[in-house]
Amino acid sequence: MPVEFAPISDQSLPIWCVTQDAEIPEDAMAGNWPAACGFTGKTGELCLLPAPDGSVQGALFGLGQPARAGRERFILARAVSALPQRDWRLASLPEGHDPEELALGWLLGQYRFTRYKGDAPARPRLVCPDGVDADRLLAIAAGEFLTRDLINTPASDMGPKQLEASARKLANDIGASIEVTTGEALLKSNLPLIHAVGRAAEQAPRLIDIRLGDSGPMLTLVGKGVCFDTGGLDIKPPSSMGLMKKDMGGAATVLGLLKMLAGTGAAQRLRLRVLIPAVENSIAGNAFRPGDVLGSRKGLTVEVNNTDAEGRLVLADALTMGAEENPDLMISYATLTGAARVALGPDIPPFYCDDDATAQIIQTSAMQAGDPLWRMPFWEPYETMIEPDIADLDNAPSGGMAGSITAALFLRRFAEGAGRYVHLDIYGWQPAAKPGRPKGGVGQGARAILDAVPRLLT
Repeated sequence: MPVEFAPISDQSLPIWCVTQDAEIPEDAMAGNWPAACGFTGKTGELCLLPAPDGSVQGALFGLGQPARAGRERFILARAVSALPQRDWRLASLPEGHDPEELALGWLLGQYRFTRYKGDAPARPRLVCPDGVDADRLLAIAAGEFLTRDLINTPASDMGPKQLEASARKLANDIGASIEVTTGEALLKSNLPLIHAVGRAAEQAPRLIDIRLGDSGPMLTLVGKGVCFDTGGLDIKPPSSMGLMKKDMGGAATVLGLLKMLAGTGAAQRLRLRVLIPAVENSIAGNAFRPGDVLGSRKGLTVEVNNTDAEGRLVLADALTMGAEENPDLMISYATLTGAARVALGPDIPPFYCDDDATAQIIQTSAMQAGDPLWRMPFWEPYETMIEPDIADLDNAPSGGMAGSITAALFLRRFAEGAGRYVHLDIYGWQPAAKPGRPKGGVGQGARAILDAVPRLLT
């Protein structure tokens, strides 16, 4: 869906943003109307201001108590669904509130997934505040909308073939090259884990490989593209399978991030590579089995102790391929473990990184971008948990403890060769509507990395 700011115009209506119980700006008083309406500036509270002829001449919007400002991101998105369909501008903003964050919240609040339900009603537009880079915010929102659309589309219309088509369209739009290795060609190209996980599905497994730029530091992004996950022969219960259209959330996020990098101009200073193993983990007579020992591109053998731990298998081959070029930085995104959600909930993905300086930059950028991440350790003593008796690695250690950490340790084995490696264990789903984030697919960690890239790769 298109995303836009309103043009600068005398016809735009003012919004006065006020904190709770603060004095209302004199030019927004409209007599005693706000007091008569009970407006106090509570979080998300809206008061439309009438003109003498009965039309709307402006609005007051509540930012809540300053001490609780950190409780809610993108608060101005609340106004998008409440204001009349007009063009609006920020007339006042209390000190300490970031106009860029508010404007991005407004843009994100315009999102609606309409593929199966007709067009969404037109939304009010905002004039981009002075001093805010409108083009950058529009590029960020467009990348986020791509990620959401891809995740929200069910597997009936977003299998490996359709994910490839979406990647091809994006590559064409931004002038990138793309190569795709499909089906039995995966074995010839020494990508056996991707083939093993996806071979039972109706749509053939594939590796999508996108490149953009030919000079500068190299950034490689790897995104898990499991378009639907039944759990394989270790089949999931219905309660766990219902959201598995989102198991390609890592792929959707790296494509959204690629769109942001290209749209903001950051890609012009980099060599970018995006690798997406796109598969469906299905059940059939040729599905890979519990107890199988599989070979990998790296030469390490993997004992399959649970076919529902398939994401780390397809990522392993893609990470190995990415590391062979020795990129300056390689980042993987994956909806990998429920353990991450138990530890940190749906809003805060953990990230793993051995390099303290890199981790600090990412943590700072995550806070600045309103895209929270939390560092977790590659805990060396747990390495023995992923080392079984009959193979080099175990894809699903027993015991159920430290599941996100052991998954990250597994992936790190295949990322050797990259200058620095970062892994994000994302959820990719908004379980309940929040400002700027309707229930459904959501990008996580893309805006944080976008903000960090200039400092990570200079």
